[in-house]
Amino acid sequence: MAFNSILRKSGSFVRALAVAGQLTKNNHLGHRTLIFSAINHHKDSFVPKFHFSSAAARKKPTSDENLLRVIESEIACAQETDDHNAEEGVPSNFPFKIIDSPGNQTITLERTYQDEEIKVEVHMPDLVTGEGNDDDDDNEGERAPQSSIPLSVSVYKKGGPYLEFNCVGYPDEIVIDSLSVKNPDLTEDQIAYEGPDFQDLDENLQKSFHRYLEIRGIKPSTTNFLHEYMINKDSKEYLVWLNKLKNFVQA
Repeated sequence: MAFNSILRKSGSFVRALAVAGQLTKNNHLGHRTLIFSAINHHKDSFVPKFHFSSAAARKKPTSDENLLRVIESEIACAQETDDHNAEEGVPSNFPFKIIDSPGNQTITLERTYQDEEIKVEVHMPDLVTGEGNDDDDDNEGERAPQSSIPLSVSVYKKGGPYLEFNCVGYPDEIVIDSLSVKNPDLTEDQIAYEGPDFQDLDENLQKSFHRYLEIRGIKPSTTNFLHEYMINKDSKEYLVWLNKLKNFVQA
């Protein structure tokens, strides 16, 4: 059927050329002008028409659609596996006020102890999952992998310098990584003496500083609660972050 249609259209074109030739003999119109007139009259029969949809041109690339589906799947999975509406109950004997700003990956703890102001910056925990290797038990001098939570503890008195401890909270103990005396009046071009590494201090002095922090509320019972609190915060912030990604991709 399509071939017969082409033959019919071709025959029509030939007849048009014949008419053009006859007109050339009887008129003063140029031969080329008449040929072009015949071709233009029948050009719709030979030139295929293509229609482009503006909606298709505006369609997002397939890669973006695939990315959006993966993000939505991850959001659904995060909503199913975590109870984001659960509020972490603060123990009655917890000595700090918690300042938790949505969107931040840290929280701040504050309390007053006698004439001191104590501030603690709590970071997201370092999680260890799975079973450790049996070889770890043979290395008595090395700590077996455990989940932990980093802390920065600042102890202020009225005016003058303050103490800053960088610590890591484990399930059964607090490890002090560093201790320094900070001078708020020190200019930027001055470098303060930080003191020796904490582990190089006399053992009795190390123990005394551990006791110093424990009295002020930095102890395993505190850090174990903070560990759970920050895991819950991490899951909430992750869900918010995923929704921001989704909104950007589908915009």
